[in-house]
Amino acid sequence: MPVVDPSLNSASVAVEPVVADPPRRPRRRPARADVLAIGAYALLGVFVCLNYWVDVQHRVSSHLPTDHSWFEWLFAHGAYSVRHLENPLFTARQNAPDGVNMMANTSLLGVTLPLAPLTLLLGPQVMYALYLGGALAATAGTSYWMLSRHLVRSRGAAFVGGAFLGFAPGIVHHANGQPNFVSNFLLPLIVVRVLRLGEPGRWWRNGIALGVLVAYQIFINEEMLLLTALACLVVVAAYVAQRPRAAWARAGAFLAAGGVGAGLALLLAAYPIWFQFNGPQSYRGLQGGVFHSWGEDLAAFVTFARDTVAGDEAVERTIGLTEQNTWFGWPLVLVALVALALLVRRSLAARILAVLVVVFSVAAIGPKVRFDGVETAIDGPWAYVPDDLPLVEMMMPTRLSLVVAAAVGVLLALAWNALAGDGRPPVPAPRTAAESGAAQSPAVGPRRRWLRPIGYAAITLAVLPLFPRPLPAQHVDPPPHFITAGGWRPYVPAGRTLVPVPVPSNVHGLPTLRWSALTGQQFPIPGGYFIGPNEQGEGVFGAPNRPTSTLIYATMDAGRVPPLTAENRRQAVEDLRFWKASVVVLGANPREPVLRELMTALLGPPQRVDDVWLWDVRGLV
Repeated sequence: MPVVDPSLNSASVAVEPVVADPPRRPRRRPARADVLAIGAYALLGVFVCLNYWVDVQHRVSSHLPTDHSWFEWLFAHGAYSVRHLENPLFTARQNAPDGVNMMANTSLLGVTLPLAPLTLLLGPQVMYALYLGGALAATAGTSYWMLSRHLVRSRGAAFVGGAFLGFAPGIVHHANGQPNFVSNFLLPLIVVRVLRLGEPGRWWRNGIALGVLVAYQIFINEEMLLLTALACLVVVAAYVAQRPRAAWARAGAFLAAGGVGAGLALLLAAYPIWFQFNGPQSYRGLQGGVFHSWGEDLAAFVTFARDTVAGDEAVERTIGLTEQNTWFGWPLVLVALVALALLVRRSLAARILAVLVVVFSVAAIGPKVRFDGVETAIDGPWAYVPDDLPLVEMMMPTRLSLVVAAAVGVLLALAWNALAGDGRPPVPAPRTAAESGAAQSPAVGPRRRWLRPIGYAAITLAVLPLFPRPLPAQHVDPPPHFITAGGWRPYVPAGRTLVPVPVPSNVHGLPTLRWSALTGQQFPIPGGYFIGPNEQGEGVFGAPNRPTSTLIYATMDAGRVPPLTAENRRQAVEDLRFWKASVVVLGANPREPVLRELMTALLGPPQRVDDVWLWDVRGLV
């Protein structure tokens, strides 16, 4: 398949054919501008995570506290796997004795394994906050590199575009407990490699580079890789439709390099992907296709996100049922439409961006069109997508709009570059227009210099309301001293589990899940926060409830102990045997009195050991 002209180093998507400038030597890169850009992104990453750093040991996301704790646990899992040389694709330290298929969950192995030494040194809480800010800055940095080296000459344009791609409202929204959707630093590199696949004479090297990047991205976030692949498919199709001759000329090299890349990525990731779908605790789809109903509200496009300086929590009461993946605010939508109108006639890149925006905005709507929190009777595109369609069965339609956010970031860079008055690509110009198949991006001419300050002001005023605020955080109590000091060790021999009360789940047990993470997963626990198979092999959130865990959750919700029978006590012993329990532990908890009453009625009087209530059940099981 065809691709961007390699003689422009992937920049030929930007323009229409005109007479090219004469050959010239490449201009030296101003390193100071690059350093300042990366430094600004790093400071912004620290600022976004500021509320965590105030008390990093005792704060989690107040928006998604359980997700935050899950990713702390993942950093601990990476460190545990490296330290004990265990298979990182599976773990029995959660959901004992069945375990968790880590490839079938959001495991972030491409990050947690390389950073294992730092996690062992600093702990998972510090590592989480450090990585979260670093991932935001790194994504902005690689986006800046892509734009400044392959699309625009103005460093200011690349900085603005990179900042938006790294810190867009939708990306910052996911930073609330979902760092896997913030870890997009490989995606700009993948896009560049796709656009360079058609370079003649370099198909082998370009294919290998793409294959390695794709394989590594699989271990960071498969869903974002799928979105990037869909976006690249639309870009290539749009290029072919507008430049069929140039596309045909490079189709051979493109297909050869693409074949090398696909083959290498498959080779490198074949076993992990097989393990994901066929290994222990794998599953097929999600029960009921729950994600397919999460479409983007049309009003969300012109609304300010909660975590921006112009947003507030009130917006979530109406249209916050979906994720905040667009939420551009009306000024940016207006500026983007004007920029497209001015650039699209002369810029191939702008026309391709327009296609991306239309295609993915429509695709993100979901099964029903929603407006300002109201579901209309109008069918959306996902009404016609089967719930069990391979690859897309676990996708949320609203997340397709993250491609729209990326397109807007690139469009901002193109618009700023045009205002800067230098629409030339950031590489030596080709010798002839026939060789390039492309022209320079439209720039502000001498007679319209007055447009420049107006354009700069419009872009600045459109993006300033989207400046992120520090992520909201809440206090969380530390694990009991009995846990952190190792008081549990005499009670939990090898091959047995520690059962925390409540048993961790996707609804209950946030503090007890952190017991495992903050002790380096030294003891296995039942239950947990993950996706695993039910009896039909469909994916469900958390472990299938046992009678005792169901009884614990019902008691917490009701705030009182229900009448118990001999059958309840028999089931409790049976569940403890299934979990291979050696000790049941109840720490400080708002429901501690009622939970202690319940467990006493089931298991007998507890011991007070250090700062926990403990039931030694080795004699029962």
